Amino acid sequence: MSTFSDMSTVFPIDENERLTFTRAEYINFHPVPVKKPWRDATGGFGSFVPLQGWIRLYDDQGFCGEGFCSESLVANVLPLVMNGESRSYRDWYHTLYWKFRNFGFQSGQIVDVGQFEQLMLDIMARRRGLPLHRFLGAKKDWAAAYKGGGSLLASDEDLVDDMTRYMSEGYRTVKFKVGSDWGTNMARDVERLRKVREAVGPDIEIAVDANQVFSLEDAVRFADLIRPYRPAWFEEPIHSHDMNGIAALRRQAGMPIGYGESMRNGFAFETYQEKGVDHLMPLVGRMSRMEDLILIRDLARRNGLRFSSGGTVWINAAYGALYDENELLENHEPMTGPMADCLSVRPEERNGRLYLPDIPGLPCRLDQQRLTANGTVESVRYIDAGRKSAQFMVRAAY
Repeated sequence: MSTFSDMSTVFPIDENERLTFTRAEYINFHPVPVKKPWRDATGGFGSFVPLQGWIRLYDDQGFCGEGFCSESLVANVLPLVMNGESRSYRDWYHTLYWKFRNFGFQSGQIVDVGQFEQLMLDIMARRRGLPLHRFLGAKKDWAAAYKGGGSLLASDEDLVDDMTRYMSEGYRTVKFKVGSDWGTNMARDVERLRKVREAVGPDIEIAVDANQVFSLEDAVRFADLIRPYRPAWFEEPIHSHDMNGIAALRRQAGMPIGYGESMRNGFAFETYQEKGVDHLMPLVGRMSRMEDLILIRDLARRNGLRFSSGGTVWINAAYGALYDENELLENHEPMTGPMADCLSVRPEERNGRLYLPDIPGLPCRLDQQRLTANGTVESVRYIDAGRKSAQFMVRAAY
């Protein structure tokens, strides 16, 4: 059994396969607006989707790994890998992971290492002509999902309309935001939950997400107020790193508690499990290693916990195909909707599932032509491999 500490692969990877990276294209975006201004309990995420750009990284055989990425991946990772060297998937990953350790294992830079790992997996899948999920070992071509939304800026009527629409689309679990007025207006949140429960009926699961806005005392009080409406889970009520507070909350709340979106490596989830968290919730775009998604899933299974994963659902669906039907992806519509508009190919959303396209590699493709025509593309940068290894330097505050 693989563990977080041994870093052995959990995917069926040929450890002898070599990867050499020769060129890259980075498409930088202007800000991509959401369809309606959005706000959660602590002020995120505003009027724009958190996208910076899209990368295509090519190997020496002409195969491409691609996906959404940050500019820091271009600045910090590409100089270290586009150097003419030929290494295995495992060796490339280990080399970068430990070079970036001084940024911190919760840093944006360490997440770029996880995104680079995803590019390597994409390339290896395309070399074999396989969809990414099949290359990773999936036996099915779909992933189960729940649907979230429910901005605190939405009226009660709009909230109810969205939640009932999600139900009509085939979702059996829905989620919305709580923590109105920075957590001080509990009466509003409780009334909104009451209205949603009345509208969707007794058989649909409803989860609520507080985005860490509450103190321990207020989180316990809010849990008491919402208990009659049977929330499926109470997500991130207090600070995500307050491990002792989370343990105390779990003892007192009397309902399932979910955590994980803020954590960027699997070790933190072991602590969550030890502190009594009921629902482990990694976010694919923030992980330092894609394999940790499977290790966290297995940790949940061994301990009888709930598991789901969030992030860009159009990419996440490739990993979700490795999950059971009750291990869900989060389809956060206010964010994933605008992202879908950037893509020419993506998984099909149907009856509470994401059905994966039969294409090699990643289950989505950028609609670059349309994004260029509508002004979303700010610039395109072409990068060729250097002739020798780049000198590594930390390009951030230290």
